[in-house]
Amino acid sequence: MKSNVDQNICYVQPRTFPQRVAIANDFVTRFHYPIPIAIDTMNDAADHTYGGWPERIYIIDESGKIVYRGGLGPFNYHPKEARAWLARRFPQTASASLAPSHASQ
Repeated sequence: MKSNVDQNICYVQPRTFPQRVAIANDFVTRFHYPIPIAIDTMNDAADHTYGGWPERIYIIDESGKIVYRGGLGPFNYHPKEARAWLARRFPQTASASLAPSHASQ
């Protein structure tokens, strides 16, 4: 994508798990990403299990349990439901972290 080129976020497709980890670490460092992330295995087991096509949102709790499973997109894809679940689970941060941005309005 042009935006990736503009931001110098282009990587060679990783061929090993340590290469995947390095790319993820670069992302976390560059963008000060505050949420722990998971890195899929090289056989893409998570991708095959939780498939991103059609669109879908999953929330997985600290113990690894799926606590929110959104519907298949595009017709049953409701990001506001996931946002509401997160706001109930983390009420102390909901107003700061989960509120939609109005900067462009």
